[in-house]
Amino acid sequence: MKEASTLHGTGAPSEWIVRWSHLLAAGATVLDVACGSGRHMEWLSGRGHAATGVDRSSEAIEAASAFGRTVTADIENGPWPFAGQTFGAVVVTNYLWRPRLADIVDAVAPGGVLLYETFAAGNETVGKPSRADFLLQPGELLAACADLRVVAYEDGFLTGPARFVQRIAAIRPPAPVPGQPLRAPLEGN
Repeated sequence: MKEASTLHGTGAPSEWIVRWSHLLAAGATVLDVACGSGRHMEWLSGRGHAATGVDRSSEAIEAASAFGRTVTADIENGPWPFAGQTFGAVVVTNYLWRPRLADIVDAVAPGGVLLYETFAAGNETVGKPSRADFLLQPGELLAACADLRVVAYEDGFLTGPARFVQRIAAIRPPAPVPGQPLRAPLEGN
């Protein structure tokens, strides 16, 4: 087996994930897509969340299994292993496979959170990935989250290391409760 440090998805969790993880409900279930060795699973399970990670690398999944349930699956060439399932949060970093983008967004439960951060157009000028297949186009992540309430969104250049990214924190509206108004009445009415 490779040393954990040579596997993808190691090191400190993304600052974006840490910054917006307070949006998750207490004890929320979390799906970490392309989880690598589980750096986000570790961060979130350490905060009381039940984490599930999916990755095609069996070596990465072996390392990630220390932090929750894991699924070895090639989501680019096989079926989506979470059809019909939803999670209190879905986390994705440094990963883009457009044919799965709708599945990823659909996996966010009512009241759940999507935290997504990956490379964007312009990155080809500073490094890899450089193929357009792996770079979000301007506004593409916003469009994919059209049915969610966007809490935060960024599209631009970051230093250390130099990269272009898009990132979003978005919430799926909670399911309506029968007989309850969608919003609470204002005081005094």
